[in-house]
Amino acid sequence: MIIDNEHELKQLQVIGRIVYETLMLMKKHVKPGISTLELDAIGAANLKKYGARSAPILMYDFPGHTCISINEEAAHGIPSARKVEAGDVVNIDVSAELNGYFGDTGATFTVPPVDPRIQYLCQVTKKSLKAAMQAARAGAKVNQIGQAIEKTASKAGFTTIKDLGSHGIGRSLHEEPHFIQNFYDANDQRTLSEGQVITIEPFVSTGAETTTTADDGWTLLTGKGNYSAQYEYTMVITRNKPVVLTTLSA
Repeated sequence: MIIDNEHELKQLQVIGRIVYETLMLMKKHVKPGISTLELDAIGAANLKKYGARSAPILMYDFPGHTCISINEEAAHGIPSARKVEAGDVVNIDVSAELNGYFGDTGATFTVPPVDPRIQYLCQVTKKSLKAAMQAARAGAKVNQIGQAIEKTASKAGFTTIKDLGSHGIGRSLHEEPHFIQNFYDANDQRTLSEGQVITIEPFVSTGAETTTTADDGWTLLTGKGNYSAQYEYTMVITRNKPVVLTTLSA
């Protein structure tokens, strides 16, 4: 969506704060021994406290309030009895709706002890998000986001997952632009508009470039022994730096 007035901005800020707070609350409980179903319940309770509805359930009838993916799972992991273990790489993605507006955020957390290369993967993914945000300006081409992500990842010796990407958001969880690549696509001539609401969520991997769908029909896998990281903000495009909505200070 493109924001038309202050009311729309305020509503997006409210849901943005809620999903970010939920993510940070779940982060506190990412420790060995907790199940992903228990983590999901913590997130669900916080969303319910504000009257917010899980976007994956609302939009896609997803079997969980949040997506929790571990190790070779890149995205859309279903909360289950699986317990978090030492050395795991845990991605949590929280999206929700309130009063007809949507917010979406995510982050990757490591459970010590973790291989230094995995820590570096997370650092590079955060760096790629910042680089993409630097490129995201009104009038810029959408493909400059993917170009910044791919350049940052490849320089560090990592790959980007090409079948996952960012997207427009606002009155629905996924809006135009529906797929913002994590790589440079010279054929993509779309441009960003002032007031446009999008997510930027780089998916950076130790080696995989695509995913396969698990037997559960939801979880996206990168292959045994492969790891990936994702960090995501919802933001508003301006002529200068984007305004981040998924923060407690908005």
